[in-house]
Amino acid sequence: MADPDRELNFAREILGSRSYRDVPDEAVLEGAERLLEGWLSGELRMERPKLYDHYALLLLALTRQVRTLEARVAALEARE
Repeated sequence: MADPDRELNFAREILGSRSYRDVPDEAVLEGAERLLEGWLSGELRMERPKLYDHYALLLLALTRQVRTLEARVAALEARE
């Protein structure tokens, strides 16, 4: 369990020392879900300014996932 007094950095917790390009979208989404769930439940403390600044990481992963799903749906519809 995390130290309840320690404020976590959203992006650093997900990325570690890697570039955002080196972290698969699935790992970003899983890490973001874990961190946001912990933050909302009061189990984790987040660096507030960093949390807002680093939403871009989550939004990028979600955008990529949506584009992938849209391409798959288009491919399925083209088969019909």
